[in-house]
Amino acid sequence: MDSTLPAVAEELLKKIKKVFQETSHVPDNLLLGLKFIFGPSALPALDLVDQRSVTRVTSPSGRTAYQVLGSSGKLYTCYSSCHFCTCPAFGFTVLQKSESLLCKHILAVYLSQAMGACQELTVSEEQLSSILLAEEEDEG
Repeated sequence: MDSTLPAVAEELLKKIKKVFQETSHVPDNLLLGLKFIFGPSALPALDLVDQRSVTRVTSPSGRTAYQVLGSSGKLYTCYSSCHFCTCPAFGFTVLQKSESLLCKHILAVYLSQAMGACQELTVSEEQLSSILLAEEEDEG
């Protein structure tokens, strides 16, 4: 987790990680906390985690990005270090309207990290560059 999230959100994610490591499940009180803090992103993010839709992409230099297969079937690139996602919902509800802390894809990344549910993919530096540049080409 990063210090870019509000302290209460970061603490909740740490608690989920601790409890999940001990019991292999997330109790109802922590699920309610997710819903309270992250609002409408919480349940769809949990669905993405259940579907194992989050992949941690790592290059030999240690650079990391995450790819999340969205419910629409589109692949989004997320950066947990600065909680940024390439999805339209992030641009609109998080950046423009400030209605949410993060989109469901980034929340799914955080939850997958906490629950050890990330798929792992190691790629070359060139492949990681292509993944990152493909997003810009799609938009422009």
